[in-house]
Amino acid sequence: MIRPTPAPRATFQEQVLDQLGRDICAGRYRPGEVLPSETELCERFHFSRIVIREAVKSLAAKGMLDVRRKVGTLVQDPAQWNLFDPDIITWRTQSSGVDRTMSRDLMELRRIVEPAAARLAAQRATPEDRRNLRAAYDAMVCAVAGEGDYVAADLAFHTLVLSAGGNQFVRQMHVAMNAILRGSFEIVSQKPGGPAFSLPMHEALCRAIEQGDAAAAERASLVLIDQADHDLLERLDLGG
Repeated sequence: MIRPTPAPRATFQEQVLDQLGRDICAGRYRPGEVLPSETELCERFHFSRIVIREAVKSLAAKGMLDVRRKVGTLVQDPAQWNLFDPDIITWRTQSSGVDRTMSRDLMELRRIVEPAAARLAAQRATPEDRRNLRAAYDAMVCAVAGEGDYVAADLAFHTLVLSAGGNQFVRQMHVAMNAILRGSFEIVSQKPGGPAFSLPMHEALCRAIEQGDAAAAERASLVLIDQADHDLLERLDLGG
């Protein structure tokens, strides 16, 4: 679906973690299969056993692998994965194995969380929150004009909406939600005219929150999600 250049990892262990995670999400190693041995993985990545072992431990902690003595390291069924882990969300969204079911589930989650968060933001946003939200929208406008990163500006805008409601649990969800949102925004940014088309919808949400209109903020959020859903399905139909 989306194949951006992977972000650089700080350590050898994180590089292996990132690639193995992507491989599992893309179906190179399927549920129930035994992962290649440490020796084979060392040969593949040209790193030490310690590096490989730590990467495998990290994937096991995410629920993706099950290390069993005398059996090997088994790939777990996705039902066992920590689906809210930001790495897993990113790997699944970016893998060629993303299907309509996952896309549907992600959009359903957005519909559950974001409109309610927008309503709260309209009711509770501080003057500083409103200024920051307007600044994020202005950054999107500049990005559409060729001055800046549209995806980063869009992500900042929606992060502010999630946090402005002042709900500690919604605020804690922003890391996982950011990973979900980034995948959606990257699709929109690749669609010819997509970013420019979305600006009035974002402006409507920004204005509703500025004016404290909770109902309008909720409606504007739903309009944005519906458009993102349409763009995602269109991309899947095109085989993107």
